[in-house]
Order: sequence, then structure tokens, then C-alpha cells
Amino acid sequence: MKAIVMSRFGGPDVLRWEERAEPHPGAHELLVRVYATSVNTVDCSIRRGEQAVALPAVIGYDVSGVVETVGPEVQDFVPGDEVFYMPELFSSDGSYAEYHVAAEKIVARKPRNLSHVEAAGIPLAASAAWEALIVRAELRAGETVLILGAGDTGLFGIQIARAAGAEVYVVCRPEAVALALQLGASRTIDLDTEDFLAVVQIESTDGAVEVVLDTIDGNSLRRIVQATKAHGRIASTVAATGSGLEDALARNITHHSVSVEPNRARLDSLCAMIQRGQIVPMIDSVLSLQDAASAHRQFEVGGMLGKLILCSVVAT
Repeated sequence: MKAIVMSRFGGPDVLRWEERAEPHPGAHELLVRVYATSVNTVDCSIRRGEQAVALPAVIGYDVSGVVETVGPEVQDFVPGDEVFYMPELFSSDGSYAEYHVAAEKIVARKPRNLSHVEAAGIPLAASAAWEALIVRAELRAGETVLILGAGDTGLFGIQIARAAGAEVYVVCRPEAVALALQLGASRTIDLDTEDFLAVVQIESTDGAVEVVLDTIDGNSLRRIVQATKAHGRIASTVAATGSGLEDALARNITHHSVSVEPNRARLDSLCAMIQRGQIVPMIDSVLSLQDAASAHRQFEVGGMLGKLILCSVVAT
């Protein structure tokens, strides 16, 4: 099979389109024909050598595709089933490939109303938003959530929070304002020209929010804590640095660091929301899998509104 293989760390040019042995499923595994995958921040971080993986490596942590073969102990899937899932993070056998082997327990059925291109943008980013808001922060109807960032996870966070019955404030750049409002944000806060803490203190009930989802700015923890009500919850998908945890402790604010793991039940919950129209994946660009290096260059320039998808099968 063909795959994007990384034999050393570095810039996008280390991603090479090469021949690689086709994997074979174990007893409880599926061999999936990868129709589409996507580019995530973690992919670029691994490529630059900021995260340890064994080389040579195939990166990529989203899959939408079709089951090719199954191991003898697989119970829930048969060849031809359309599936989507998130591979294990930091694996050297990721989804930038024509075929991928996955444990049955992490694989879910693809939403019927999505193409493979759309479904490939769901698993990692939407799972992170769900884990942060629903599992860790236990967001409830009637609460207000402040979301820092309108990237992949932030955009899913807006939709998940609205579906949960929460009011949503979003800190984002001007180019993302229209999309954030379209997805359900009640207030956008300009990342460059507005002070999110001042806005929250002036405009929100009681001058603070119950929940914060931080996807971009872990070094603002003290100010995030100040924007959070006593007994509130903060969930962060970025590493928190600097001071602030002592203030959180004094006010009984819970801080969760979120690193998402594969989970079929979570994907099934997201699938149900997608099929009800409560979550719509936003796609910015679609490139061929063999153009992964160009995709990484585009991703690192920034400014995208939605997912950057890599297709290994045409017209999906």
C-alpha cells in the first residue's frame, strides 16, 4: 500500500509518499480502507519532533473508511461497513495511509448523513470537545461557557454546548466571527482587540461563567480563573503554564487537563447528534493524501475555518 512515511523529524518535507507493507488485522481487529483522514495540531507537533514516536512513522489520527477484512473474533463489523474512528495518539501506525488496522473496540459506524470527507473531520477534534465539556466539565443546560479559540475543537465545542442548552461566549479572530455566530455562539470576543475577562465581567450573569474551555492559551490561566464562578469548571486541551491554580483552589474551581483517547461510545453519542443535525462538521479544504506535505504547510500558516481533509479515495 501507499502511505505518507516520516523517517525523520522536521518540516513538512519529511512527509514522503512511499510504499509500505499492508497491515493485517489481529483476532479482534479490523483492516480499514482509509477513504479520508484529516490534519490535526498533534500531527504537526509529532512531525516537528515535539512528541516522541518511533521512526519510521505514519502519523494521522482520524479515519473515515470502509472495512476491508476482519479478524476471527470480531463481532460487530463485516467487510463493507462504513466506519469512522480515532486511532491511538502517538502511534507510529497512523491514518496517513491507504489502509489502517484498528481494534474493534474503538471503531464506530460512520454517520449515515455524512460523506467520508465530512466524517474524517470528526473523531479527534469533536471527541476532545465532548470530553472537555460533557465528561470533564459536566456542562448543564442554562449555564454559560466561555470557549477560547474557534479552531477545530472550538467549533465543535460551540455546537456541543448549544445542544446541551448552554449560552456560549467565544474568543476568536475576526475571520471566524460569522461562523461562530452561525454555529450558535451568543457573543464573540475579538482575540486581538478585546479583553475576554472584561467582557465576561461586564456582560455575563454575576460577572463570571460556570465553564471555560481553553483550546489556545494555557498561559492565561490566572485570568481564566478570574472569569470563572466559584465552584466552576475549567477544561483545557492545551498545557496550562504560569500561576492560577492556587486561585482556583481557593474558590473551589476544578481544572481539567484533557488529552483525548479513542472511545467508541463517545463516537456513538456524537454520531447521534450529527444525525439529529446538532453537529455539522466544518470543512475548510480537501487535498489528496499524497499532498500531505503541502497540507501541513497550509495548516501551519493558519487562518482556516474548519478541518483540512486528506483523501486517499476520490469522490468520497
